[in-house]
Amino acid sequence: MQTTPDFDAYDTRILAELQADARLTLAELGRRVHLSQPAVAERVRKLEAAQVITGYRATVNLAALGYGIRAIVRVGRADYARITHLIAQTREIVNAFNVTGEDSWVLEIAVTDVAHLDAVISQMCLLAETSTSIILKTLRQHQVMLPPTQEPPA
Repeated sequence: MQTTPDFDAYDTRILAELQADARLTLAELGRRVHLSQPAVAERVRKLEAAQVITGYRATVNLAALGYGIRAIVRVGRADYARITHLIAQTREIVNAFNVTGEDSWVLEIAVTDVAHLDAVISQMCLLAETSTSIILKTLRQHQVMLPPTQEPPA
C-alpha cells in the first residue's frame, strides 16, 4: 500500500488552489495561501516529488470542440490485449477504466453525433458485448480532491 505524505493546512490549500487553477503563478499561489514564493515553490516541488501532483493540464469543453454527445460504454469480457489496443487507437475514448464486476471496462467517449456514436460502438462490439448510456447532464466533474480527514464525514 502506498504511504500518504503528511499534509498540513498549507499543503491542503495549495492542492485546492492548483486544482481550481493550475495556471497560478507561484507568487499568486503564495499570496493565496499566505506563504512566500520560495516556501510555496518548495512545497509544490515536494508534492510533485511525492507524486501527489502528477501533472498540469488544460480542461476543455468537449461540446465547444464539436463533440455533441458524451456516453458511458460498459464493455463485457474481452481479450485484454485486443481491448487495450482498441482503447489506444480510439481517439474518442476520453477515459478508460478496467473494472471488476460483470463488465471488464467502463469507457467514457465523446462523439459528434449519433452516426459517430454508432461507428465507435460498432468497433467495440466486434470484441465484446457492450452497453451504452448517453450522458444527459454532468453534475460534477473535475472535483477538487484533498487528503482524507481523520474524522468521519458528518
